[in-house]
Amino acid sequence: MSKPSVAEVRAGGQPEGIKERRNEEHWAGRLYMRDVSPYVSTVFVRMGVPPNPITYLMMAFGVLAGVVLAFGGLWSAVLAAVLVQVYLLLDCSDGEVARFTGRTSVAGIYLDRIGHYLAEIALLIGLGIRAQGGFEAGGWVIAGMAAALGAALIKVETDNVVVARAKAGLGEHVSEAAMQPRSAGLGLARKAASALRFHRLIQAVELSLVVVVIAIVDAVRGDLLATQVLTAACVAVAALQTVLHLVSVLASRRLH
Repeated sequence: MSKPSVAEVRAGGQPEGIKERRNEEHWAGRLYMRDVSPYVSTVFVRMGVPPNPITYLMMAFGVLAGVVLAFGGLWSAVLAAVLVQVYLLLDCSDGEVARFTGRTSVAGIYLDRIGHYLAEIALLIGLGIRAQGGFEAGGWVIAGMAAALGAALIKVETDNVVVARAKAGLGEHVSEAAMQPRSAGLGLARKAASALRFHRLIQAVELSLVVVVIAIVDAVRGDLLATQVLTAACVAVAALQTVLHLVSVLASRRLH
């Protein structure tokens, strides 16, 4: 147990079906990070590191990505994207270590959710400061904060489904049928929004990659127009998705 192999940690930390978890597993996890994370998880297990410190480290990298992004320039965009990849790696690893060592806990789940909040909030605020052109008050900073607030509210709407069901004495699990809107028109709108996946623009991994492309455009142009357009787009997506997600929850049977 003190020196398990990578294969053993993978088997214990990645139970069957983990990559197919609806609304839980990120596409980057399915595509490549779950193939890499067991190597890091094995190191943590051999060192005897508990899951929660790994989650705290994940939080730190997520927040640091937002701080670095705020400094502007191409280098900061690239470094922020790398930091977000480390954040994603640690996000996979903490759960694998918890499952392999049998140390899963409610506190661990709670910290993991907080880590997701912090990463997206920090990155969007950092984007706003970057669009402003420096660490000073201004409209673009406010825009970044508005986008961050929207991103947080979307997560609040999701998490409060579980809270509301628990307070009403209902189980946590919501069936696929219950998630569908009761109105046929809203159902079609939900499918269209899901197909477009525009909400991913304000998620940490996707945003960090888009910012690198935008930073290259800014470097070529010699101004911040592309970053400012991206910031405005993030505000619009956050506002629209906040409303759409709330309507989707209320129009479904998730709260029944």
